[in-house]
Amino acid sequence: MLGRAGAGFGYALTSDEEESDFWGFAQEARGLFIGSDDGHRQVDLLGCSPQGTLLTCLDHLGGRRASAGSAHLALLDAKGNEMGSYFVSNLTATAAKPSLREEGLLDVTVRLWCDQLLPGSEGVWELLRHGQLNRKGIWHTLSPEERKAWLSVALWSREYQRRDHPEDTAPGQVFTLDGLQVHDPDSFYCALGEAVNGPGGYFGWNLAAVDGCLRGGFGAAPPFTLEWQHSDSARARLVRDHGAFVEVLLEIFTDRGIDVLLR
Repeated sequence: MLGRAGAGFGYALTSDEEESDFWGFAQEARGLFIGSDDGHRQVDLLGCSPQGTLLTCLDHLGGRRASAGSAHLALLDAKGNEMGSYFVSNLTATAAKPSLREEGLLDVTVRLWCDQLLPGSEGVWELLRHGQLNRKGIWHTLSPEERKAWLSVALWSREYQRRDHPEDTAPGQVFTLDGLQVHDPDSFYCALGEAVNGPGGYFGWNLAAVDGCLRGGFGAAPPFTLEWQHSDSARARLVRDHGAFVEVLLEIFTDRGIDVLLR
């Protein structure tokens, strides 16, 4: 359903209950990355081509049948390929009008719930969409909140980013982690994902997730060597501000057969 048909669009919606129930494409999803206290957000699907259940809902605006239910909201690259997707629920159409973007398209306003879409992640998706997530260190200047958003995109886009090399690297590899910009656990996870899987790469965003990645299927499986450069200053900051984080982290690596070289 995606691919060539989605070229020129940024988003696609598919029913969570029935994969064949495709709800259409949209060029832009304004408001999607604006969070709220209760997880609900109002989103304007601009340049939308509603289909399936979503199209049916537009005939019942203001009524109970305007609720489409749950869906997978996919983010598309410039060629229409899916980069990643989020689960959204309680999606209800609240307004629709002809779009000024292109004849035959609509601007559809919906209300939906999603707790996975983090504010600040839209810019990271845009880098990925336009092929600009192509050098190391882009995350260095991000704020703590933006680093969390960075990690969320790395998580949800991991299969897309590894689509040309989905298998784990051969055992015995040496991965170099630059600890110069490591100030807290999230910046360590950014650096670790980058060391193993390149710019924007994912290799865990909490200790349990790192342990899970070390079981294989996320780019590298034990045994391998992690060369942690600038480790003294990074570890000092982590120990000072985050207690036993380094101790637990190194214990996980040791238990999984990872040789950590502290440089």
